[in-house]
Amino acid sequence: MTAGQGDFALSKVGQIAVNAKDVNRAVAFYRDALKLPFLFQAPGLGFFQCGETWLMLSPPSEPEFDHPSSILYFDVPDIAVAYAALTGRGVAFRDEPHLIHRDPAQSRELWMAFFQDTEGNTHAIRAWKAAS
Repeated sequence: MTAGQGDFALSKVGQIAVNAKDVNRAVAFYRDALKLPFLFQAPGLGFFQCGETWLMLSPPSEPEFDHPSSILYFDVPDIAVAYAALTGRGVAFRDEPHLIHRDPAQSRELWMAFFQDTEGNTHAIRAWKAAS
């Protein structure tokens, strides 16, 4: 082991891949309905900026990867506003915003609502609200 290898640790995600059977349809959904900042398209791929992380839409590269992606949780400042805006753009939510967790130490509550993209992947919006 060379010097410094013992201290090495992963800490930052640079890109997340989400399966898309129809990349053009998925790009339109993420760009037009979710309004994620679109970066570019390459043959069979679509890329978006999510904070410091890139989101890549692509078909599964191997049969064992042909399944829905992990759930992406998008932070929003106001869950009611985000829910209304996304619903207005045709985003199909599985549920309405609902309380997930109360944090009495910080007098706040975590709220979420889950939706599906055009490719069958489930994602969520989430926001902290002042405790009621």
